[in-house]
Amino acid sequence: MTIEILLLIAGLALVLIGAEALIDGASGLARRWGISEFVIGLTVVALGTSAPEMVVSFISAFEHNSDMAVGNIIGSNIFNTALILGLSAVIAPVAITRGNLRRDIPVNIGITVLLILLGVKHRLFGIGINGLSRWEGLVFLGLFIWYMISSFVHDKENLPEASVGDAAKGEDAKPMNLFKAIVYVLAGLAALVFGGRLFVDHAQIIARMAGLSDKFVAITVLAAGTSLPELATSCIAAAKGKGQLALGNILGSNTSNILLVLGGSAVISPLSMGNINLVDYAAVFFCALSLVLFSWTGKKNRIDRPEGIILVLIQVAYFGYLFWMK
Repeated sequence: MTIEILLLIAGLALVLIGAEALIDGASGLARRWGISEFVIGLTVVALGTSAPEMVVSFISAFEHNSDMAVGNIIGSNIFNTALILGLSAVIAPVAITRGNLRRDIPVNIGITVLLILLGVKHRLFGIGINGLSRWEGLVFLGLFIWYMISSFVHDKENLPEASVGDAAKGEDAKPMNLFKAIVYVLAGLAALVFGGRLFVDHAQIIARMAGLSDKFVAITVLAAGTSLPELATSCIAAAKGKGQLALGNILGSNTSNILLVLGGSAVISPLSMGNINLVDYAAVFFCALSLVLFSWTGKKNRIDRPEGIILVLIQVAYFGYLFWMK
């Protein structure tokens, strides 16, 4: 047990060190290339931290296990918005720019609604299957490419707000060396993925050694495990006053999960969503919608600590529902 606990702590330490390096490197790239931290979070950081979800869902698709592939993404998106964004806002208020409200948040809501409609299209309209076909997966991949390109094209809307924190700290005076920034990003991502895997594996072993059930392990350790990189990265970004990078990571992860991961999984093998129930759909939809609702209720288009606490409570309630149903 002692060795397992030490390896668990080592995994968590790697995740935290990796997140710290990734944030510093990503911020360095943003300043070096003149790109907002939001877009860096939306693309480089989000794609890196979404790697665990991609691996799990792609393998599940190859094995024709739709429930695992789809459930992994819906659970991760709820976890990303409710718990990770909630904790980030509790640590420090997360600012929402005009570009976020005009484009990024509506896209997040739109693709969530599209996923739900495709998931219930046979039940409601008698069309196809309750899930994603291969051609629908290809459409998702096309939408993902369009959104990534569009984010860079319209990035100017995010630059003024995203740069305020850095300017106040004098960080723009001497941008990080480009090679160093890239090394920080790659090393940070590697530490996040390896540390996350080490943490999850040994957390499962400890839980079973403690006599906890497989159900408890699956709902807690495994459900949160693939989102551990996003959790560490966003919370550390919030603590460093880089709320836009944290928000970009969350929105980018949600978008990548639906369009890239589920789209790619559907191309590998059509995905059935027949076992996803109305509570799951309602939870993932409300989490997407909450970004708009809470940006209105907060001060100056930002998600404050009270809204963050509400988001965390939503995650607790959803976990409670899962325990009850299992």
